[in-house]
Amino acid sequence: MSQTINILIVDDHQFIIQGYKNVINLFPDKSITFNFIEASDCKSGFETISNSPQPFDVAFLDVSMPEYPEKNINTGEDLAKLIKETMPECKIALLTMHSESLKVMSIIEEINPLGLVIKNDLTFDSMILALTSILNGDTYYSDSVIKFLNNQQKEKVYIDVIDRQILHYLNKGVNYDDIPLYITISSSSVKTRKENLKDLLGISGSDDASLVSVARDRGLLL
Repeated sequence: MSQTINILIVDDHQFIIQGYKNVINLFPDKSITFNFIEASDCKSGFETISNSPQPFDVAFLDVSMPEYPEKNINTGEDLAKLIKETMPECKIALLTMHSESLKVMSIIEEINPLGLVIKNDLTFDSMILALTSILNGDTYYSDSVIKFLNNQQKEKVYIDVIDRQILHYLNKGVNYDDIPLYITISSSSVKTRKENLKDLLGISGSDDASLVSVARDRGLLL
């Protein structure tokens, strides 16, 4: 059955908006049709959100854009707050060039978006992964955000959706060489991610069973 997803994209660079649309239109699930709604700054974003006849399903919002002081809408974060108030079911992703720790923490603490992406992390594959995760209701943080959070909050481990899927299949007894049969990733990438997970969890050199056991204890399994 076909499904139409309404996606709001707000960014003050038209070529970036077009780039997002080009990638999203290559989404592998062809049963989904995407309807794009665009805005180029805080004012047009505010007006688009306020006057929309129906709620958006997903919103990709740039953090830094020309302000709309008349309505006290000065950033993409302010637009995110407006969406959360008026369209609570909309899945929000914020995109920013700012990788400073205080900015990352501010966005997470104030908005808690489903997606948070540092623009320098974006590739075709990561954009598709971000959209897939967000549509499934899963949190997506780009690589730089995950690295920052893991450095700052040692008591909690952050990993991406692919790592969680690898752990899921290892837990099901699937050999890592066979995991590419279930997710689009090479066996060499699975091995690299697996070893990185062991390093992150402080169990370098251990076997996969130990990895799964520790991951389960840390609440990392799907």
